[in-house]
Amino acid sequence: MTTSENPYSAPEAISDESTSPTPDVGREPGTLRRDAWHVVCGVAMGAADAVPGVSGGTVALILDVYQRLVSAITRVNGELLQLVLKRDLRSIARHMDLRFVVPLGFGIASGLVTLGSIMHTLLEDYELRTYAVFCGLILASALIVARRIERWSVPLVLAVLVGGGFAWWLTGLESLQNPPSGKWYVFLSGVIGICAMILPGISGAFILTFLGVYKFITGLLKDLLHLDFTTDKLLTVLVFCLGCLTGLLSFSRVLRWLLAKYHDLTMAVLCGFMLGSLRKLWPFRSGGVNNETVLILTLLVVATAAVLLLDLWGRLRKSERSVVSNAGQ
Repeated sequence: MTTSENPYSAPEAISDESTSPTPDVGREPGTLRRDAWHVVCGVAMGAADAVPGVSGGTVALILDVYQRLVSAITRVNGELLQLVLKRDLRSIARHMDLRFVVPLGFGIASGLVTLGSIMHTLLEDYELRTYAVFCGLILASALIVARRIERWSVPLVLAVLVGGGFAWWLTGLESLQNPPSGKWYVFLSGVIGICAMILPGISGAFILTFLGVYKFITGLLKDLLHLDFTTDKLLTVLVFCLGCLTGLLSFSRVLRWLLAKYHDLTMAVLCGFMLGSLRKLWPFRSGGVNNETVLILTLLVVATAAVLLLDLWGRLRKSERSVVSNAGQ
């Protein structure tokens, strides 16, 4: 099976071609209807990234905005700096595809704040049940990541085991059970967490959970949504956002390079990492079988099935588009 035929091969946006000039889709005139659709896409992506185990990158792929988003990110470069120095606002907007980025970004922020607030409440009142859903989502996402590997080999299996073993060991460290509370750690968490946006199958919220700051960040979002904030809370949110911006513009390029040059190896390590990290969220903490255990298991299975069905729907959509495209040629 060739790369173009495999729906789980490296997405086109991850290739080196994503640094090429903006495709026509990024330069076509915008319409209010299109802008509204991009807001909806952003809300779906933000809501997905607010839930550990669901990838905003996967949602972006399904909704056909992934390649355009990554392309816009990569255009924060020297050419943009020259346009800024010239104060050519129209060219800046066109270069950055702001007609697309602004509504999408607004939607992402809205989805993150809204669902992030709900997630915090669920963790406060139904922790183990919520963890069960998270485990199901992450398990399904790990399977999706594994399926993106075209040909398995012994080195790739070893990479899964190494990634899983490392994550299992790391999640047991006392420092991650009680993570640092300083602003520097919030910044670092933003840098690492945002990089999941360009990795279909990997959730930013999952990374934040792994780092031990997910509940803290969602608590801030909940307070922000209810207009309950202080100067320190606002500063913390700002530091986190700066970390996200830094990661998006810097480390994300490293991840893109890894996926372009060592796609299967990177995916294998990530798959193992996700499976090993389930140790942190494992919801079965009481002995014996009771009604609560059955409910937790049911939630885990349903969450796993939901992500796999979402992935199946996305693959079917991609196949339909390919058929239509080939018919048009």
